[in-house]
Amino acid sequence: MNLTNIIREIARGKEGARDLPADEATRLYGALLDGQVGELESGAIAIALRMKGESEAELAAFMAAIDVRLPALAMPAGALRPVVVPTYNGARRAANLTPLLMLALREFGVPVLAHGLLEDFGRVTSAEVLAVLGVTPAVSPAAAGVELGEQGVSFLPTPQLLPGLAQQLNLRARLGLRNCAHSLVKMLDPFAGEGVVLASATHPPYIESMRTLLCARRQRALLFRGCEGEPYANPKRCPRLEGIDEYGVVNVLCDAEGDSLRALPDLPAEATAVAAARWIEQVLAGEAVLPGPLAKQLAACLLLSGASVDLDAAEQRVAHRFRRV
Repeated sequence: MNLTNIIREIARGKEGARDLPADEATRLYGALLDGQVGELESGAIAIALRMKGESEAELAAFMAAIDVRLPALAMPAGALRPVVVPTYNGARRAANLTPLLMLALREFGVPVLAHGLLEDFGRVTSAEVLAVLGVTPAVSPAAAGVELGEQGVSFLPTPQLLPGLAQQLNLRARLGLRNCAHSLVKMLDPFAGEGVVLASATHPPYIESMRTLLCARRQRALLFRGCEGEPYANPKRCPRLEGIDEYGVVNVLCDAEGDSLRALPDLPAEATAVAAARWIEQVLAGEAVLPGPLAKQLAACLLLSGASVDLDAAEQRVAHRFRRV
């Protein structure tokens, strides 16, 4: 594989650059994941792809390289599909409520595996909130599998999940820009396609490309616009929630809310990990109200995991368990 030729082709500018053939893209990303590409070339490739824009075929090829290197976790006992929660941004302006969704799903017997970063550019990560709630990072994929069976929830840091992918994410700190790894991690399923992936993005073009790739991979997933860059629904106004099944069929489970807010939900006053954790404990104990958008997302997850036979039944279960307005 001639890296000089590859860089020359993908770095000719937006109009002159060409997309990589699928087999070449798979080999290239495999080499990046395996640490076989030097720092200079890795940075050049990341910037070139960012400027060119990755094609859907290239992203699919990159995912193929990840698939053969991703450790396979055994399915938890029971009939329910585990929910896979990629948490890679952290919250800055508002509390990070990803852990609330995770622990709420566990209340219904749905296994939840989160993977992501321990810290991220001064934002409050899910790992930090989970630590306050007593959920510490797993030390390996095997340990995560054990925790999932015993506790129903586990958090696996990316370096333990796939070190090469963590290295790609770390390029952001040196280059100042995200790269395609930040999109790819949001579609990982360590359960070989048997999990339910919470696939979220902020910008519409990324949602469109993720939809195409998830459908092509026939990956059961919940696709939506995340809040604060995290995979939970905006507690003030629910985004469009799209369920993707294992046949590649997309079903709209909730239309985006566009009406003016009648009242603001009662949310944590601060964005700190402690404030978020204490409020989450109150919601789980019935002392605080579960915001409507999060209730809808929770119901969608129950449906996709097989915990409820239809969306109405899922919504009724959520309404029965959690305090609502």
